Amino acid sequence: MKKTKIIYWIFTGLLVALMVLGSIPDIMSAPDAVALFNDLGYPTYLLPFIGIAKLLGVVAILIPGFPRIKEWAYAGFVFDLTGAMYSSISVGDPASGWLLFIIGYILIAGSYIYHHKIIKSATSCTLSNKNS
Repeated sequence: MKKTKIIYWIFTGLLVALMVLGSIPDIMSAPDAVALFNDLGYPTYLLPFIGIAKLLGVVAILIPGFPRIKEWAYAGFVFDLTGAMYSSISVGDPASGWLLFIIGYILIAGSYIYHHKIIKSATSCTLSNKNS
């Protein structure tokens, strides 16, 4: 169980860092973020909304409990990454830029899988203690 938790926190910590570092320029409508959105053809008024949504997802993943909200946060991160990757491909960005997206997907999957392993382990421990 301890090894599972360590792996979970490594994946989750890196995922949180990725999402927080991506959300701050969005919320502040930093010039680089605005330029990227303009290149993709999106209206810049979406930037703060997307940044706040990412931060709320981070909070949902870090706060214990609220399993359904946590599931939605993971789904939201997948939607965000998929939309960003699709947009990048659509405007003809080179495949070399896909590395960050692939890393993001790996971090989301790792955090999600190990989160469920922890839940399953805790549930089986609780059931075995009740049967004793």
